[in-house]
Amino acid sequence: MAQDKWFTEATQDSKPLGWRKDMPQWKRIQVAVRNRRGNMLSAARALNALANVTTDYETKQRARADASYLYKQYKAQKSGRR
Repeated sequence: MAQDKWFTEATQDSKPLGWRKDMPQWKRIQVAVRNRRGNMLSAARALNALANVTTDYETKQRARADASYLYKQYKAQKSGRR
């Protein structure tokens, strides 16, 4: 039985994330948020999903770090701090 791939672009709001591990961190975050129409929470969730399904260690670490940063920024924005 062939293994089905369940993680598709459809699970990411039908839009590619545009994130690549070879980009600098500031650029990865900028691209992820821009491709989510400025929604930091959506970008963080997409990066977290990517980290959960990838088998590449480097991708997992960078996606988790970027997601964590975006979650913190979102929380600070919602509480009125920057």
